[in-house]
This record gives sequence, C-alpha cells and structure tokens, in this order.
Amino acid sequence: MAHLEKLLNERLAYAFEVVAGGPADPALRRSAHAHFQADGALPLAQRLGRAPRDIAADVLRNADLADLVAAIEISGPGFINLTVSDATLSRLVADVAADPRFGVPVAAHPDVVPIDYSAPNVAKEMHVGHLRSTVIGDAAARLLSWLGHEVIRANHLGDWGTPFGMLIEHMLDVGETEAAHELSVGDLSGFYQAARVKFDADPGFAERSRQRVVALQGGDEQTLALWRLLGAESEKYFLAVYDKLDVTLTATDFYGESFYNDRLGALVDELDRLGLLRESGGAQCVFPTGFTGRDGEPLPVIVRKRDGGYGYGATDLATIRYRTQELKATRLLYVVGSPQRQHLEMVYQTAREAGWLVEPARATHVGFGSVLGSDGKMLRTRAGGTIKLIDLLDEAVARADAVIREKNPDLDPQTRAQVAQAVGIGAIKYSDLSVDRVKDYVFDWDRMLAFEGNTAPYLQYAHARIRSIFTRGNIEPPQGRQTVLVAEPAERALALELLAFAPVIDTVAETLEFHRLAGYLHTLASTFTTFYEHCPVLRSEGEVRQSRLALCDLTARTLAQGLDLLGISAPARM
Repeated sequence: MAHLEKLLNERLAYAFEVVAGGPADPALRRSAHAHFQADGALPLAQRLGRAPRDIAADVLRNADLADLVAAIEISGPGFINLTVSDATLSRLVADVAADPRFGVPVAAHPDVVPIDYSAPNVAKEMHVGHLRSTVIGDAAARLLSWLGHEVIRANHLGDWGTPFGMLIEHMLDVGETEAAHELSVGDLSGFYQAARVKFDADPGFAERSRQRVVALQGGDEQTLALWRLLGAESEKYFLAVYDKLDVTLTATDFYGESFYNDRLGALVDELDRLGLLRESGGAQCVFPTGFTGRDGEPLPVIVRKRDGGYGYGATDLATIRYRTQELKATRLLYVVGSPQRQHLEMVYQTAREAGWLVEPARATHVGFGSVLGSDGKMLRTRAGGTIKLIDLLDEAVARADAVIREKNPDLDPQTRAQVAQAVGIGAIKYSDLSVDRVKDYVFDWDRMLAFEGNTAPYLQYAHARIRSIFTRGNIEPPQGRQTVLVAEPAERALALELLAFAPVIDTVAETLEFHRLAGYLHTLASTFTTFYEHCPVLRSEGEVRQSRLALCDLTARTLAQGLDLLGISAPARM
C-alpha cells in the first residue's frame, strides 16, 4: 500500500522527468500554504535555462494528479501547491485504519542488522552514562525489527583485561561465597572500589593481580571459574536494570570482549598478510587512509600493543569481521557516544581496506550527546558522584507516582503503580528520544513529567483520553474496514497527520533520528485535541459518528504504536 506522500511523489517524479529529460527530484514536502508543496522546478531553472514557473506549468501538464488532488496552484517563483481532495483523504485513511501496520509495509529486502548498544562493564554498576546508548539502541532494535529486518542485539560487555586480575584476586581474599553474596545483592561498585583501594595501597596484592591476569589469559581453570562467576552475577544485575527500564535486551544478547579473544590472533595474521600491518613504537598498527593528526602525520589503529596485549582496535575490528563474515550482516549500527566518532570511522575504514566491510554491508555510528544537569555540566549527584542508573529509574517511578496520585486520586493502588511505572520510565526515555540525539540535553524532572508540552505523559494521557471515549460511550472500538468521512477542517487536518505516520517511519528507519517520530506523535496528539474540540464524537449521529469513532480509534492505535517503537507503553487509563 503506497502512502499519500509516496503516491504524490511518484507521479510528480514522472512528470519532472519528462520535462527535465532525466531524473529530477520533485522536492515534495508538507506545506503551511497547502497540504503539500513541490519545489523541484527552482533547481531545474538554471539547468534547463527556463523560468521556474514555466517549468512548473509543464510539470503539471504531464502529471496525473486528478484522482488525488482537489486544487493545484503555482505560487511565488515556481512552487507547486497541492491540496488533496476529501475523497482521497477519506479513502486512504480508511485503508490505513483497516491495516494493522498503519500503511507501513514490511521491508522488501530485509537487512541483517547487529546493533551494538548499552555495553556496561562487568563488576561495575550501570550509571547515567549508559542511559542514552541503551534507550536509543533499544528504539532502533524495536523499529527495525517491526519493519522486518533481522536484528541482532549485541550488548558488547567489558569483561576482559587488566582490571579482572584485581577483581579475581579480591574474590579469593574475601572468599568465593562472600564475594558471590556481595555481588548478588547488586553492590558491584562497592566490590570494585574495595578491590581498587587494595590494589593501590598493597604492592603485594597489585603484583598478585598482575599474575592473575596472566593466569586468566592463559586459561587457568580456577581463575576462569571465578571470572565466570563475576560475569554471571554482573549479568543478573544488568538484566534487572533492563527489566526496570523496559528494554528488549536479554541474557542471550551479551557479547563480551572475551567472545572475540580466540579470533584476535587470526585477525592480526590476516592484517599482516594483507600488508596493512605496520610497526610503530613497538606496537603493531594499521594506518587507515584519510586520517591524520594535527601534525599531519597518519593516525594509527593500535592492533597489538608493544607488551603483546591487544588494543581496543583489535577487538573492534574482530567484531566487524565476525558480524560481516559469519553473521552476514548488511547494516551494522554502533550506538556509541559522539566522542568515539573518529575511532569508529578509523575502524570502519580499516575494515573496508581489509575487505571485511564491502557492499552491500555498511557500518554507521549512531552517535549521541551527553545528559546534563541544570548547571549545564555532566549530570551527577549533589555530592558530585556518578548517578546509578537503577537509582535514577526508581526516582522516576516515585516522582511519577506522586504526580499520578495528585492528578487522579481515584485510581486503585494496583493501577496507579502500573501507570506510575509506565509514566516514570516513559518520561525518561522520551526526554532522551525527543531531542536530536547528536545534541546534549538537560535532565529536568519537572519538564519531563509534565502533562503538557512535548512529553511522554502528554502523549500517554492523550492515548488514555481517547480510549476513555469508548469507555464512556460503552462502545467497542470499530472492527474491520470503516467508512471515513472527511468534511470539517479539523477532520481534514487529523486525516493528514494520520497519513503522515508511514513517511515518518520511512525517514526514521534510515536516519535513526527518533526525535522526528517523537515530534510527529506530539503533533498528532495536538491535532487530535483540536479535532475533539471542534468535532463532537459521542454527540454526533449515524455515519458521522461512526467515522469520528474510527478516527479516534486510529489515532489511539497510532499513538500506542509510535510510543511502543520508542520503547514507551501507553496505558489505557491514567
């Protein structure tokens, strides 16, 4: 099912091609002056040596639009303004309402998409710094899965390296049973800090820790058993955080750095065989094309350090090699903070030069900014410490509960608890996803929990309010295909917004700019409010009543689906 914007674009594209003598972009967009505006005549003017208004007129003579639009106008220097007919809106909205996928098709050529996100460190508690990667990555996984792509959730745990010698030695000092107890109650940070203090203060402990790293890397069974225990208890904790945050990561999605250990030797050998490996300062490096420092000298990806250990670059290259060669990935996404952009681009270029990242496979850094406090600095506790993610989530739910209790004191305790969970967690996610991800944003409890403005509670309440129409009227939501009548300006505006869902999903699936989906949902909810104020629903009669009920139901379902793709639930009551 082609959506409205695609239909208009396809027919205009044909007409532009006839006039231009080759492919030409109609530059179609929504407009404040009509329903849509095509600006494609202006960039053709110089190419064709003609006035853009004349080009626009020729385009319209060749465009088959009669069954879609009610009015066409050439305005200004050559803009083509299109007003869609009520009959077209009625027909297409009825099509979308009858389609469980809202006019959004499943991908015709699905990608295999590993999404690298969240990535906490074993034996360390998740903090606010993990929030954005986890929330953005989960939204990408939800959206691309819904579109029919084969999504592989790759939670790249930090579970290997020098600190684990220190942690395992500390486990032996306190006793395996006591260590397991400390870790099982979720005090990962306390355990890590105790080991760190001992490492810094006791040279003997520090030396034993270094030897323990050697034993770990050498495959010593007792050391490996303790390392596995450390990982298992950490993973239980991570899963508890993910459950509270309501993300789709599971125990099967953990891919620790250790997963790639057995592949690193072969990777170095292959890079050497390909002639890409060079020695620099005693280390084995790759110098990918196009990357230089301030001094103009080539920048390296360190593959093997001078002490024989492997650098982060080696593990990152091994992940690409594994995902493209063994998983047959075609679209690799790395949801990692923006400061890592250059490192990742260097890794991608190295993989291209090695032949591991070639068409149709492509890798994308899904970068993001930081979460800031009201002072404009990195969000921290009042004492200046890092905020634990679990504490942030608990506070969100508690604050939401207080807001819900005040707004609707008649809700029973069980329902209020469920709503508070949905509103609190939804508020945190939406405040993150509703801003352009490459920008920093200020964490503001009052704003994110407000029931007005571009917030999750506003959208959740809009959904619940629509559902209450059916409850108050003792009416079941419409089933099957419905006749939709579009006559009033508010009905027309709502129909246009409902038809805009599919093109927004198309855009977000490619760009992973989730603020576009959030902005669309806010506009849809605001447009519905205007519709509800100007078009009586339960007080109308006959076909008009059924049509408006169908518009209400479709709006509620679209809000719920859009929120779900962002990882936010939409309660039926609030």
